[in-house]
Amino acid sequence: MAFELPKLPYAYSALEPHIDARTMEIHHTKHHQAYVTNLNNALAGNVAENWTLDQIMAGISKLSTPIRNNGGGHYNHSLFWETMAPNAGGAPTGELGDAITNTFGSFDKFKEEFAKAAAGRFGSGWAWLIKHDGLLAITSTPNQDNPLMDIAEVKGFPLLGLDVWEHAYYLHYQNRRPDYVSAWWNVVNWNVVAERFRKG
Repeated sequence: MAFELPKLPYAYSALEPHIDARTMEIHHTKHHQAYVTNLNNALAGNVAENWTLDQIMAGISKLSTPIRNNGGGHYNHSLFWETMAPNAGGAPTGELGDAITNTFGSFDKFKEEFAKAAAGRFGSGWAWLIKHDGLLAITSTPNQDNPLMDIAEVKGFPLLGLDVWEHAYYLHYQNRRPDYVSAWWNVVNWNVVAERFRKG
């Protein structure tokens, strides 16, 4: 079964002024759509043709570079859209909030560490909050890799991912990646992240 571009649960303009509508539209309809199209093409006739996205990530070391790049692109972006929302942001509460405080010392310290991982990723890639063996960790990956991949340096279940490819922010923020990271906190959907924390 071919993979499909997921519909966004909000309008392209819904995350403004933090992420502009034009960036959202291009990012979703052009970049993400290209990953889906290229992934389906790369999987045609392949041993992994009927695998789920999770199975593809888990066995990525045995698959081709186009499947790795486009499969990662599809997984990462699907999570990215889901973990953002209009009128969101703030700080997580409950179990997730407690786990963040216990792991990093405070929510502010967590944000600082996460922003460092995002700003410090050379070139294109992602910053992640993951859960591994019940514990939280911050990591980053190059290109469209993610912590579910069997080749990841730091493996774990992704709770939250931030796209730091230039296409995610360049129209509005140009080369000011730290400004984009700072604005993104205002649209993080902690309810979804908390749900993933419970499941992960």
